[in-house]
Amino acid sequence: MKVSEIIKNGLMDENPIFVQLIGMCSVLAVSSSAINSLAMGISVIAVLTLSNIAISLVRKVTPDEIRIPVFIVVIATFVTIVDMFLKAYAPDIYASLGIFIPLIVVNCLILGRAESFASSNGVIMSTIDGLSMGIGFTIAITILGALREILGAGTIFGKALFGASFQPAAVFVAAPGAFILLGILVGLFRTLNKR
Repeated sequence: MKVSEIIKNGLMDENPIFVQLIGMCSVLAVSSSAINSLAMGISVIAVLTLSNIAISLVRKVTPDEIRIPVFIVVIATFVTIVDMFLKAYAPDIYASLGIFIPLIVVNCLILGRAESFASSNGVIMSTIDGLSMGIGFTIAITILGALREILGAGTIFGKALFGASFQPAAVFVAAPGAFILLGILVGLFRTLNKR
């Protein structure tokens, strides 16, 4: 597989949120603001890329019988590192994301890429795959978070966009708004992607 195909897969053809619809628990829960969405996306990029690298390095010495448990231990290690990093250096974001950082361990995207790509490809290609899938995830969740914040609070990254007369639609920062906007974005993305 060519590098350009791997990048296109992560950003467009196999976008984790808009095409595969995986990792929806954290996507819908965390994306109530653009900053939370961006922080979660960056965390996923780090875990996904580092996990892909590590799994690619140990793939030839890992017996098939214990492959999945090894993958989970590798992923959990990097999630713990990201969790501790956020707790130490970004306590506000750490508090805001809460339990959803440790839940990256069970995100289908991370384990799926480990199983389908990193376990059968070299380090460089696995790194590119992790980065492109992570960036695709980050772009999608940040768009969703930004729209939810704009419509639901009248702000973007915490900065007011409209005057005092703006009446935000609070439904968009709640769960129903997340589902509505995600459905609209998935439809738009798929329509544009077909062209």
